[in-house]
Amino acid sequence: MQIPKDRLLFLIIIILLLMDGVFIGQYLASLERVRVTQSTLLAYQLNEKVINFTKIFCEKILNAGGEVSFDDRLVLENAIRDINSKPIFDQWQKFVNSNNEVEAQVELKTLLDLLINRVNY
Repeated sequence: MQIPKDRLLFLIIIILLLMDGVFIGQYLASLERVRVTQSTLLAYQLNEKVINFTKIFCEKILNAGGEVSFDDRLVLENAIRDINSKPIFDQWQKFVNSNNEVEAQVELKTLLDLLINRVNY
């Protein structure tokens, strides 16, 4: 028994359309995985920047025995800018521009709170 050419052609077209549907579905699933991966990577990079700043802050400020050097302040300033968060940077400015030790402690507490809340778990 021989299948007519027009039916064979129709069957091939249907099979190809079904395969296209499968491939499109796989492509869309891959796009979603890429989007999730990029989002995760961005969150990881932000976490890394926040932790890096916090580590430097602890080393250069909290563990400092005296005056913080200009180079250390510059490293901290660059690290805080690298986080690229206006609220965190503004709080950093409040801390840096504190008029006395009590005000600096209050501003530091707020800064550390912002940093901790910025980390994505």
